[in-house]
Amino acid sequence: MVTIRPATAPDFAAVWPMLRDVFRAGTTYAVEPAISRDAAQAYWMTSARATYVAQTDAGIVGTYYIRTNQPGGGAHICNCGYVVAAAARGQGIARQMCLHSQDAARALGYRAMQFNFVLASNHGAVRLWHDLGFATVGTIPDAFAHPTAGMVQAHVMYKRLDPPT
Repeated sequence: MVTIRPATAPDFAAVWPMLRDVFRAGTTYAVEPAISRDAAQAYWMTSARATYVAQTDAGIVGTYYIRTNQPGGGAHICNCGYVVAAAARGQGIARQMCLHSQDAARALGYRAMQFNFVLASNHGAVRLWHDLGFATVGTIPDAFAHPTAGMVQAHVMYKRLDPPT
């Protein structure tokens, strides 16, 4: 059973190894692979509007953030980032966090969710986001220098969270 709850400052001790491993791999996030712990904490926890953790009996196995995608007239659209611990992948945790994040975003007043940079090489994420109703609204050619796949495309993905007015 997975419980998703707001992250607290002490949770970062468990979140950091997940972020570190994903960022260091350099295959899914456009984040400096050598990012420091403090910079990662600021990026994931401090600059986000809200950060959550997914917890099982094994401990914290995933995390996500919600932040406003653009200020001013674009502030009704949020952006999210998700990371699942390597040992917990393939168990539906990313799906549960994405569903939870949509409800959390609605509660925060957001009307839509946009993923700005989903790498085409991240087949599992692309498939999951499409399955959860996100549309690919744009593709950026040669957007990311993947360490093994070379230059890969990035998708901009979007989902309305409320009915159109």
